[in-house]
Amino acid sequence: MEFKPTLKVSLFKEVIYLAFKDYFKFNKDKTTFIFIGGKGGVGKTSVSSATALWLAEQGKKTLIVSTDPAHSLSDSLEVPIGSYPREIKTNLFAVEIDPDVAMEQKQAQLEAQKAANPDDSDSLFGMDFLSDQLDMASSSPGADEAAAFELFMGVMNSEEYDVVVFDTAPTGHTLRLLSFPEVMDSWVGKMMMLKAKLGSATNALRKIMPFMDEVDNPQTSEDLKRTKEQIDQAKEILSNPDRTTFKMVVIPEEMSIYESERALEALGKHDITVDSVIVNQVMPDICDCDFCHSRHKLQQKRLALIDQKFPDQHIAQVPLFKDEVKGQEKLLKLAHILYDDEDNDEVVQEAIVL
Repeated sequence: MEFKPTLKVSLFKEVIYLAFKDYFKFNKDKTTFIFIGGKGGVGKTSVSSATALWLAEQGKKTLIVSTDPAHSLSDSLEVPIGSYPREIKTNLFAVEIDPDVAMEQKQAQLEAQKAANPDDSDSLFGMDFLSDQLDMASSSPGADEAAAFELFMGVMNSEEYDVVVFDTAPTGHTLRLLSFPEVMDSWVGKMMMLKAKLGSATNALRKIMPFMDEVDNPQTSEDLKRTKEQIDQAKEILSNPDRTTFKMVVIPEEMSIYESERALEALGKHDITVDSVIVNQVMPDICDCDFCHSRHKLQQKRLALIDQKFPDQHIAQVPLFKDEVKGQEKLLKLAHILYDDEDNDEVVQEAIVL
């Protein structure tokens, strides 16, 4: 569908608000993946929650996934969300990835395997050593990204949902998450070479990977080949703009803009398509408020910088709300402004009091 921007005219300047709904691409019997990210504190969770609510409202079976260790998704939606997908309203499911829970599950599987094979002499280092490695991995900086990648692989292969929205961690975490396929492809490739050279001695190393599905017989070359096929499939889906897109959330401040510019370059190296930039917390121009007017003028300069820095992305604006944007009613209001081009009526109805 061809995009036609809607032009709105204010008393002070012409502002173009882009409606994004025509840019969502859905594939029959295949899940669409949407990553929403940006610098910490720019409103990623609000935009992610609003997007997921809007998609569910359109009749799409939607899963929203929090990959941020801080886990503010349940606070935003004002419903309890756990480490397993749960339905929170019609068509909308939510999960907060908890790396500690993921590690506990792997530890339990390892202990069960240890109990079933107490005299297994084919292990390179022994089950006790592997348990220690899992304990170390659970506190490592990459544990949350590893758990997120495992869930991504799971939903990618299940095709259970029409769309999966990832409420990502701040930029650095997210870049590590999206680089996992490349890292794992290299790692598994080396494992296959080592296995060919050393035989069964390398089988135990595979058991310390906290994000690979258990299989009936993990000590076979076929398992590593299947894992590599899954990773190749993940790379293909992540780099396919018809299946996976990234929406960058920024606020009209220089630090947010420059960090997002660097992140966009890094995402490009991983062949991730960034299709839009959502500018959050845009202040209205209120004539009888000197502070508001000054902030508005400064933001207009930053909005011009955003246009300059992101010429190939579709840019939309989300207004600054006078109250916190939390709870499903407020989030849907944000979604309808962003995706249905509705007006923000707060300034018209009541002047913002600072």
